[in-house]
Amino acid sequence: MSKEINYSEITPQIERLAAMSKEAGVIDSDLFVKYDVKRGLRDLNGKGVLAGLTHISDVRATKVVDGQVVPDYGSLFYRGYNVKDLIDTSKIDKKYCFEEVTYLLLFDKLPNKQELKEFCDMLAFYRTLPTSFVRDIIMKAPSKDMMNTLARSVLTLYSYDDMADDVSMPNVLRQCLQLISIFPMLSIYGYQAYSHYHDGKSLFIHQPDPELSAAENILHLLRPDSKFTPLEARILDVALVLHMEHGGGNNSSFTTHVITSSLTDTYSTIAAAIGSLKGPRHGGANIKVVRMIECMKEEIKDWKDEDEVSAYLLKLLHGEAFDRAGLIYGVGHAIYSKSDPRAEVLKSFVGKLAHEKGLDDEYGLYTMIERLAPQIITKERHMYKGVSINVDFYSGFVYSMLGLPEELFTPLFAIGRISGWSAHRLEELANNGKIIRPAYRTLCEEKDYIDIEDRD
Repeated sequence: MSKEINYSEITPQIERLAAMSKEAGVIDSDLFVKYDVKRGLRDLNGKGVLAGLTHISDVRATKVVDGQVVPDYGSLFYRGYNVKDLIDTSKIDKKYCFEEVTYLLLFDKLPNKQELKEFCDMLAFYRTLPTSFVRDIIMKAPSKDMMNTLARSVLTLYSYDDMADDVSMPNVLRQCLQLISIFPMLSIYGYQAYSHYHDGKSLFIHQPDPELSAAENILHLLRPDSKFTPLEARILDVALVLHMEHGGGNNSSFTTHVITSSLTDTYSTIAAAIGSLKGPRHGGANIKVVRMIECMKEEIKDWKDEDEVSAYLLKLLHGEAFDRAGLIYGVGHAIYSKSDPRAEVLKSFVGKLAHEKGLDDEYGLYTMIERLAPQIITKERHMYKGVSINVDFYSGFVYSMLGLPEELFTPLFAIGRISGWSAHRLEELANNGKIIRPAYRTLCEEKDYIDIEDRD
């Protein structure tokens, strides 16, 4: 019979061993410069190390002037198409884009009407879970973290697939299409189970509607009455498209390439990508933005006073406000400098949604921070490139206005990004490349073995 662990009794021992482990793991930062190691696969100027080639997307943030590379306004391209053109911000009533752009990412062409209809029908066909999966898997041991729930569900689907380990292109495409279709169900059902069993809320498990788009189905599945406005669904669709893909070098897409190169199964690969996206350095920043601004709204008396807002932003940078991390969340990006095109596209819809929700004052505060924060950061810190807001700055505000719980903010990122991950997995398999295995230089010295009786 197993003995229940008393964690309080072993805590001092764990802390002592953890201190030893940390001491053993620390590497002198000067050695990274000495051996020309690109820490984080980026050079000292923040430029990424070229580690692969891709047809899928392109992120541009610089231009060449007089032979010199200088910062420029950001652009994002999916298969050569500017994402702004794919979404077309001038048409608020444009049909939903998620399915059309997913087709583009997977097959390198924009579908005609018949191809798009057949593709949407295929996604609707795959938008179903195995019998009793909700009851036996999602409803049992619900996690407080929906990304963990999503990863667990994806891994469990392996057991329901008779061809789980088949890495042929047709089979992997079938698996990817199924995952693209059911990610909203896995995420939302996981949230419903947790909010019911943990928070005592009513449990709603709606079936997806085959006639609805991905964005519409998310709102349909989540809301008790399944009702939503066209503007709500349109802006959620836009957010999904903007989160679909961001070049092969982002952490989770690179993870997809690395894991795929080992020829493991699709479910293990996508679960690893989910684990990457879960990290606060990758997919969780929009939650921080929302919480930061909620804190700001409580501490600032006049949201329209630029001096008061500027003073608070300065306190954030000095680690004197919010979480005292010295950061203004949602401002700055590893690649973009003058602008993040995703933030620009999203902002073009945010004002309309804020007005519909009666939140014009909150929107005014966001736009003021967008204008002031880069100026304050530039004054306070040495920047090798410009700084601007990123997509996370507005996405959390959008999700909040849509009444989406914070627990689903990062899963919504995954619901969009699964299309990009699928494209990268298929691209890696199509090229039949080598297993990705970068080099590490060892710093350990040879030692003579010491008998246990002679050790200190």
